[in-house]
Amino acid sequence: MRRTPKRSGSGATAVAVVLTSALALAGCAKDSGGGGGDNAGGQGCKTAPPPAAAPVDNAPTQQQAPPNASNMKVGLAFDIGGRGDASFNDASVAGLERAKAEMGLAEIKSLDAGAGEPEDAKQTRLRQLAQEGFNPVIAVGYAYADAVKLVAPEFPGTKFAIVDEEVQGVPNVTPLVFAEEQGSFLVGVIAAHRSKNCKVGFVGGVGTPLIQKFQAGFEQGAKTAAPDIAVESEYLTPAGDSSGFQDPNKGAEVAQGQLDGGADVIYHAAGASGKGVFSSVHSAGAMAIGVDSDQYSQPTVAQYKDVIITSMLKRVDLAVYDYVAAVARNDLSTVPRKFDLSLDGVGYSTSGGKIQDLVPVADAYKAAIASGQIQVQDKPGG
Repeated sequence: MRRTPKRSGSGATAVAVVLTSALALAGCAKDSGGGGGDNAGGQGCKTAPPPAAAPVDNAPTQQQAPPNASNMKVGLAFDIGGRGDASFNDASVAGLERAKAEMGLAEIKSLDAGAGEPEDAKQTRLRQLAQEGFNPVIAVGYAYADAVKLVAPEFPGTKFAIVDEEVQGVPNVTPLVFAEEQGSFLVGVIAAHRSKNCKVGFVGGVGTPLIQKFQAGFEQGAKTAAPDIAVESEYLTPAGDSSGFQDPNKGAEVAQGQLDGGADVIYHAAGASGKGVFSSVHSAGAMAIGVDSDQYSQPTVAQYKDVIITSMLKRVDLAVYDYVAAVARNDLSTVPRKFDLSLDGVGYSTSGGKIQDLVPVADAYKAAIASGQIQVQDKPGG
């Protein structure tokens, strides 16, 4: 569901939050005992019991030693936001830095994307890296799909990977894709257990099918854990307008509208715009959920860490590391078709100790999803 961002005067914010919180608490279903520990005292939603524990495969997994990649030069083409976004661009760098430390990469080079740049700028970056002998070349973000399809065939001896997009029919391109809806389901469960107002919010950067996966999983997780919960979902910009990933002011505005409406836990999948979401949540004394990286531990959003209760982890770092290792071994068959919960390709963070009491609950849902007991939808309203 997409709405026009609301505007509100900053002077009335504190009063509005208090009043809407009181109204939401009065009308929300109460938990009379048991269930989530955070519902003690009659506050919050009535939560459902977590699923029964699914069978766990305790067979040890064989871990391969890191390959020697001392002759490998890896190129990275950033998406909008680049280094310092505290999100998936930074996660891609973390994966390469781990690869360099453990495999001895000869060189890493990254190139930034520009705000509002023309499409051919993406092609130019990919060509530059390939022409300079970087192999593999990793494109960070679905916005590179058309550029990769065009450029990769020009360099058949260079291996390319693209994060967040299924590119088919180009033999030297490997997709690195994730089950974002599964990780988002888990933080939806957490949000439902933590909310005192029985209302939570989702802020998406751009209304694309990819970001709608985050929304779909979050809504399903919250409503599975607390059927009576209200979830408000909004996007900063429609599909085709990527500025929604780099507009903290708009992120702050939309989050403030949700806070004024009674939401007390807000999850964002908005790239660098998430800093604005955190800012509004911090000012209101509410709770936030980060995305992609463990944002509680990210230096660029450190001033907001006290309100970040968890983050949905999208292990772009793991995918980049595994892909580089596969290239070094000359065996791309080891790269998973999708990085999902069963592979710890997505998950949730516990940094800061704010959700330790909910770890057994979240892990019960995690096991149920990984075993197939719960099917998570990847489209809102599905």
